[in-house]
Amino acid sequence: MSAFGGCPGSSMQDFRKKEAGSGNKEGSRQSQLRQWPIQLHLVSPLAPYYEKADLLLSADCVAYSVGDFHKDYLKEKSIAIACPKLDEGQDEYVEKIKSLIDDAQINTLTVMTMQVPCCAGLVATARRALDAAKKKIPFKSIVVSLQGDVLSEEWL
Repeated sequence: MSAFGGCPGSSMQDFRKKEAGSGNKEGSRQSQLRQWPIQLHLVSPLAPYYEKADLLLSADCVAYSVGDFHKDYLKEKSIAIACPKLDEGQDEYVEKIKSLIDDAQINTLTVMTMQVPCCAGLVATARRALDAAKKKIPFKSIVVSLQGDVLSEEWL
């Protein structure tokens, strides 16, 4: 039974040691996902795949609009996803991100959002966590269009 309400789909899994090419049919691109779960409410900052990792915090919709999301942004990063408009518990997100910074000692934080106004809330949540954290780390914001084009990419 999982610590997250008994759902086996919420139990921690580390894919970093997965054999290259395993499970892919010829001609398909391999997933760059390194862990499970990925939803910010469900992740544990104490999971080994977050320790000293480069963290990608992505708005839920980003991966659907950016065609090469795995290859260009997820590769060699740990991930957490969230929706600043639909997810409840934004204060919990601040604490979770703060714990990823201070307890997991992540190296960098990249926040990817969509161009829609509500997505800016994820950057604001990350900033609140960074301001509250003891450790200071590099923080990048990437905003993409609805068609997946990068509109801005800046270190904050």
